[in-house]
Amino acid sequence: MAVVFRTESFVCYEDAELILIKENLTWSEALRYCRQNHVDLVSVHSEEIQRRVMNVVKRASTAAVWLGLHNYCSMNMWLWVSGEMVCYHNWAPGNGTTPENCNLEKRKGAVQSGGDQRWISRPESDKLNFICSRN
Repeated sequence: MAVVFRTESFVCYEDAELILIKENLTWSEALRYCRQNHVDLVSVHSEEIQRRVMNVVKRASTAAVWLGLHNYCSMNMWLWVSGEMVCYHNWAPGNGTTPENCNLEKRKGAVQSGGDQRWISRPESDKLNFICSRN
């Protein structure tokens, strides 16, 4: 069952496992918010979770939405905040699988809120909506 509600600073949409926070925060701020108020930024470990993300992200107010996905540049790999390696992939062409220049900026993973809702690599300083997991 979906519930939409308004608080003082933002509107959010939730399903049984995920909650979209329509507040524009950096990746680190979003991570802190999710850990303080829910469980964590969402980690996508399966097609089922990706389908849930795709359903929730349609209501975002930003072109992309933070996921719990971060790049360990020195090892050229992406990990979930849960500590698991990325096994299920949904990268947009040119994102995620190519080595980043580690000296330029730290990169984090987001999902496009429109189109085919693929994962993209963004500078962690971008301010985006985000999805928290509830369990």
